[in-house]
Amino acid sequence: MICVKPKTPRKRWLLLLLCLLSGWNTEIAAQTTQNINVLFINEVDNEPAAKAVNVVLTYLKKNIHLGLSVQLDSIEANKTDAKVLLEAICNKYASSIEKKQTPHLILDTTKSGVASETVKSFTQALGLPTISASYGQEGDLRQWRDLDEAKQKYLLQVMPPADIIPEVIRSIVRRLNITNAAILYDDTFVMDHKYKSLLQNIQTRHVITAIAKDGKREREEQIEKLRNLDINNFFILGNLQSISMVLESVKAAYFERNFAWHAITQSEGEVSSQRDNATIMFLKPMAYTQFRDRLGLLRTTYNLNEEPQLASAFYFDLALRSFLTIKEMLQAGAWPKDMEYLNCDDFQGGNTPQRNLDLREYFTKVSEPTSYGMFDLVTQPKQPFNGYSYMKFEMDINVLQIRGGSSVNSKSIGTWTAGLDSPIVVKDEGQMKNLTADTVYRIFTVVQAPFIMRDETAPKGYKGYCIDLINEIAAIVHFDYTIQEVEDGKFGNMDEKGEWNGIVKKLIDKQADIGLGSMSVMAEREIVIDFTVPYYDLVGITIMMQRPSSPSSLFKFLTVLETNVWLCILAAYFFTSFLMWVFDRWSPYSYQNNREKYKDDEEKREFNLKECLWFCMTSLTPQGGGEAPKNLSGRLVAATWWLFGFIIIASYTANLAAFLTVSRLDTPVESLDDLAKQYKILYAPLNGSSAMTYFERMANIEQMFYEIWKDLSLNDSLTPLERSKLAVWDYPVSDKYTKMWQAMQEAALPATLDEAVARVRNSTAATGFAFLGDATDIRYLQLTNCDLQVVGEEFSRKPYAIAVQQGSHLKDQFNNAILTLLNKRQLEKLKEKWWKNDEAQAKCEKPEDQSDGISIQNIGGVFIVIFVGIGMACITLVFEYWWYRYRKNPRIIDVAEVNGDRLNVKDQPGKLVDGVILGNSGERFEKSNAALRPRFNQYPATFKPRF
Repeated sequence: MICVKPKTPRKRWLLLLLCLLSGWNTEIAAQTTQNINVLFINEVDNEPAAKAVNVVLTYLKKNIHLGLSVQLDSIEANKTDAKVLLEAICNKYASSIEKKQTPHLILDTTKSGVASETVKSFTQALGLPTISASYGQEGDLRQWRDLDEAKQKYLLQVMPPADIIPEVIRSIVRRLNITNAAILYDDTFVMDHKYKSLLQNIQTRHVITAIAKDGKREREEQIEKLRNLDINNFFILGNLQSISMVLESVKAAYFERNFAWHAITQSEGEVSSQRDNATIMFLKPMAYTQFRDRLGLLRTTYNLNEEPQLASAFYFDLALRSFLTIKEMLQAGAWPKDMEYLNCDDFQGGNTPQRNLDLREYFTKVSEPTSYGMFDLVTQPKQPFNGYSYMKFEMDINVLQIRGGSSVNSKSIGTWTAGLDSPIVVKDEGQMKNLTADTVYRIFTVVQAPFIMRDETAPKGYKGYCIDLINEIAAIVHFDYTIQEVEDGKFGNMDEKGEWNGIVKKLIDKQADIGLGSMSVMAEREIVIDFTVPYYDLVGITIMMQRPSSPSSLFKFLTVLETNVWLCILAAYFFTSFLMWVFDRWSPYSYQNNREKYKDDEEKREFNLKECLWFCMTSLTPQGGGEAPKNLSGRLVAATWWLFGFIIIASYTANLAAFLTVSRLDTPVESLDDLAKQYKILYAPLNGSSAMTYFERMANIEQMFYEIWKDLSLNDSLTPLERSKLAVWDYPVSDKYTKMWQAMQEAALPATLDEAVARVRNSTAATGFAFLGDATDIRYLQLTNCDLQVVGEEFSRKPYAIAVQQGSHLKDQFNNAILTLLNKRQLEKLKEKWWKNDEAQAKCEKPEDQSDGISIQNIGGVFIVIFVGIGMACITLVFEYWWYRYRKNPRIIDVAEVNGDRLNVKDQPGKLVDGVILGNSGERFEKSNAALRPRFNQYPATFKPRF
């Protein structure tokens, strides 16, 4: 202060007093200023630390009330050459010893790697008090990993903010239950020591990798590789420029609802990107309110402007606190007066000086205010300090919407207080859920009923057994999915070049997450992909053929005998009836020619032509023909007819049963062996199916075995005895499958299931076709079609399972879910739903078999015969009524009068003997004395008219 002579006495006394006070304070400050020596070791490119330490020196000079003067020696550590760095440190240290300016403190701001390990080794070996801002938690600083109790008091580490910020990823993963994550970082973060510890004990698949620096194309390839690892949650740790570059390298499809992007930075600015449409979670640090004024003062007055502000403020506060700690120890007498300093050349490996120095106690008690956040230091004596001490600050969690290349909306939805296990505080749960990536898996499938069927009304456009199954699994594992059909419609087969097609290829190329459908577990498939536990056990191959249909006819009972036989029977019937009438008319012993002889018989039957026809007809029935002719010749004719009828009826009955039975047993193929032995019916599996693979391989194996046997038989090195043991007339190896495979190739393998079904339905007696396929598919086709049937037993049985990428985490998750559904019998319910209670099930007529009776379709004609007979009887009745009703005055003779008239006739010759002929009328008969009485004029007392 400059003291000049004031003009007024009052001002003169005030100025004199101020000058005296100022001189006294300056003298006191000069007397209490503490000088310390510090060796500052900083890493190359760590500009915030270098700038901050320089600002601290300026700050101490301008704030003399702190009473501290620092003599600083600086070393810039290179990151790769430990030997050069160690020589530089030792030389600087030796120089300070020679000058008797030994350092009170080593201030270490190296980050990690070679530079950090070199400094830690140096300070630990020579026992130098050190405060380090290196990266790493407990155990990560290898040279300080096993410090004794004395060294733990003066070898201290405080983690920088860039080492704490990645811990927010752990908090986000826990809060949002994220199952996979890719963590990309730039050179502003050090993640070498975070690979194991960051998400330790959390069931989250994760990849930590540095951002590709070569160019946009390399970053695109990097993100694509991460996506192929089935990752859809991305975290970007870096400055604003790095975040922008990564976002601009991402495909637009990777910003859909099944992806989540989180940008985390040390900077306080905003993200700018050329993306057209993206929504991300953006986290940036935020100074505590009570420290903002001090931070502003440091920025404006002391030029603490190095970015990021968070790092600059941390290094400033750490350096200032470290220097003040040494001052307090010196003033308190806690610093040894004759501290021993060992030169690098004098170190022998076990002669580290013993220090009785508690730097930790004084460091934790410094009360100097901070400029950004508060130091969270371990104060408990028995607790480890290194790896648990850091600066506490807050990070603001924002939802950031980028539209048209600029940030159009930013909203704070929560905060996170920096810490090793600090949870995030959410303000808006709805917005937070919108930022989470829906777990959406890509499913490829092949349409095959009832496992997968198209349905426009279904939520995903498909329905079926597998759709219900994957929905049940999704409810347990908690995921969503997209489903689409594979282009070639194949589950997957390997060609001669070792290349795959179908769903297997999609899984290998990472284009699909799940392969769903009636997919068989096969050994060669398991080499390149993984299968879950089977959801449908042991499904074999079976045969499907057209159901044989015997033609039904209401008059099938008439087809038992040929038409000419029926005509011969009819001719025999009329001929026999005619002969019986002739024999009865001309035989003297017949009833009509010998009435007196048979007048006392109870049955008097005159065999006129009508009676003969009736007799022969009824003789063929169980009712019998009635009274036989009286004459012997007629009886011989009747007996002959009876014998004829018995033989005809017996033959007809036997042939009818045999005829119907044979029509129901007409099944040409009942097994695979039957199919292989015949040549009339063609057969083939689907092209590219597991059934085709089975037959092809069986044929190849047979051929290989044959070649082996042939080579053995023709081997000249064998002795005659050994060769004789191989000499057989027949091939010792069957060629069944070789012939079948050849027949299948000649029959042409159908490309689709619809084509195979069409060929089966178009089968005829001359060109039959049998389809060989999975039993589940064929059983469902039989269930929904009445004209198809399953033939034979299943063979080559294999389970069905869900396919996933090789090494996919979905395998274990799906295994647990399927076993859970199996224990709940849910899989059995699904089988009943789609195979027993399916609404598409066809209502077929029950096919006839040996245990069934004759159907109405084949025997219904006999009922028609009854109805025809009844109809003819009704017509006859009407005719009889008409004939009787419309005749003129019919008369009927009373029996009593006829008997009386017969007596009178004897006395009166010329009268009619037999009364009148029925139907005669006229005046002559009305006035005659004959014993006649009109029926309609007078009735007997006991007579009841029919009409």
